[in-house]
Amino acid sequence: MILLARHGETDWNVPPARVMGRIDIPLNERGREQARRLAAEADGAAALYASPLARARETAELIGAAIGLEPILDERLAESDRGRWQGRRVDEIAREEPEAWAAFMAAGPGFRFPGGESLAEHAARVTAALADIAAGPLPAFVVCHGGTIRAAVAARHERGLEAFHELDIPNAGVVRLPCG
Repeated sequence: MILLARHGETDWNVPPARVMGRIDIPLNERGREQARRLAAEADGAAALYASPLARARETAELIGAAIGLEPILDERLAESDRGRWQGRRVDEIAREEPEAWAAFMAAGPGFRFPGGESLAEHAARVTAALADIAAGPLPAFVVCHGGTIRAAVAARHERGLEAFHELDIPNAGVVRLPCG
């Protein structure tokens, strides 16, 4: 079993929400408390992995301190490169680029963030990382990002990346991903 956990809250997760992508935003105090509580979900994990982005890395470090595991950082678990949308408010993007925003909301393997990564590229690297994790000690606890979790789940869905937006994972939420 692989447990996928979204990092704790950052100041950019609260309204008006901003697109973080690969921008390295730290946890806020609420996010640190969420991370400490996530340790209960990770108790019994044989391995702890994390995206190297600060918000996921810090979440994993707080969990690791509580359960006695050192996080293994894997770049493939990072959030998608959201190109020129990174740092912008979600409501501004929807208002100023309605066609591009509608394409993102429709998702699918052909969607590419303007100036950034495609959903298919993101899903491919996440799938490869999870295959490597599944070949190691289990259960594994993986701290990453909302988009990364959605990409992992959608990659296994019968509709593929068209199901990308069907899962809404809150900060410090956990999704169980069976192996095999």
